[in-house]
Amino acid sequence: MRVLDDSQKTIFKMKFPDTIKTYCPYCKAHTEHEVRLSRKGKERTMNRGRRKYKEVKKGYGGSPRTPKKDVYKIGKRPVFILKCKVCKKKQQRVHKARTKKTVEVK
Repeated sequence: MRVLDDSQKTIFKMKFPDTIKTYCPYCKAHTEHEVRLSRKGKERTMNRGRRKYKEVKKGYGGSPRTPKKDVYKIGKRPVFILKCKVCKKKQQRVHKARTKKTVEVK
């Protein structure tokens, strides 16, 4: 395994085009699509699970849930949102494999 010193450390990025020509199920034809990465939405702070967890954690005693595991999966499977330039409909597409690099739409 090659060890990088501080001067060589950079974030490796997997580049993905910002427009691709692919099949649109709404137009039923191959059209140009705008590509962007899906982002995590804003989390609700007062949902039922969060309130219940807060109530159980209060006072003495252990955690109501099992502890977190030590081994994590390294890469994520990025989800791309494709927007058709003809009909303006959106569809999601999950990348086939887990990425070892961060994904960047150029």
